[in-house]
Amino acid sequence: MKISLKRTPEQVELIKAMASRNRQVAYEAQVALAEFIGPVLAEVINNAPTLSNLFTQLQFNADDNPSIPLDLYYDISDEDYITVYSQSAAGGLPQNQVLPTVSEMKIATYSLDSALSFDRRYAAKSRMDVVSKTFTRMAQEILLKQERTSANLLMTALGAAKTNTLQHLVSATTAGAFLLQDFNNLITRARRINTSFSKGTPEGAASARGITDLIISPELENSIRSMAYNPINTKGAGGAALVGTQPNSNGIAAPDEMRMALYNSAGLPEFYGITLMVINELGVGQKYNTIFGSVYSPSGSDISFNASTQQVAVGLDRGRESLIRATAIDSDSGSEFSLIADDQYSIRQNKIGYFGSLEEGRMVLDNRALLGVIV
Repeated sequence: MKISLKRTPEQVELIKAMASRNRQVAYEAQVALAEFIGPVLAEVINNAPTLSNLFTQLQFNADDNPSIPLDLYYDISDEDYITVYSQSAAGGLPQNQVLPTVSEMKIATYSLDSALSFDRRYAAKSRMDVVSKTFTRMAQEILLKQERTSANLLMTALGAAKTNTLQHLVSATTAGAFLLQDFNNLITRARRINTSFSKGTPEGAASARGITDLIISPELENSIRSMAYNPINTKGAGGAALVGTQPNSNGIAAPDEMRMALYNSAGLPEFYGITLMVINELGVGQKYNTIFGSVYSPSGSDISFNASTQQVAVGLDRGRESLIRATAIDSDSGSEFSLIADDQYSIRQNKIGYFGSLEEGRMVLDNRALLGVIV
């Protein structure tokens, strides 16, 4: 992510004016730049993230008290009570609320902000690169907060999700390996979770809801690519489970068409009809994996998870409008991101500062859209 200011005569003069000894001229120049760059920052913040972009955007006026009529987001034949996950503070522990589907749910919002400054002499010398880097850093800080907040919410909702007495998590068939059987088990679990209100076959069973996207680590992507030259079965000769000491002759290779597709597909956009999203934050020892290990509390017969030796892959049903992000729109600029010239600095401090913030609220309205595989 990079924000650049073009070195046009107009922008050079505007940057120089920010360093003027006339406080009124300097402040007006700072405000003019904020009005120009604020919507640009909002656009960058919305397009750059990974997990944050999984949420459907819902806009509201900054002075409004937003709410959602839950009955419009659920099928009329669904259960009377549902569980909604939301956060009241950025990065805080998400909480679940059991609500009737006929209720009006108030959206808990919070503010994500950042404040940066640079030396006035850079503006006097028309250092466009310094000004650009300042706004780039501001966008990066907001982006990191959004991603961490999204990860907390998704991992908490996934770890606690149960439908029809079934966990939304399945365990890999072979420890440390990600095979076709794991895709198959995940699709089957999605079918069992997405039932009708009477726990039976839903309407339009041929197009029943399931998994559309799978978020994985680079290591799991490596496991998928290796199916081009490694065995893909989970059973050896005579139906016995494969173990590490058995000879390789017990392995069954993938069909030639499938192996050629894996050879020729460098980016692996999809597999088994499921779109793959590869992010570096997942994997053993990575931050999203660690978050899942912190918020996941198995009990009874639930699948165990050790963040130091195991990793989680997150499945998502994008066809279900479940992940919602409510954002406040500034009445003056019409932008989600509010950028303001920071007036705390005096002439003696020789600084130029900006303060940026956005107000948002994220929630999971239906955790049946989330499934996972523990590998």
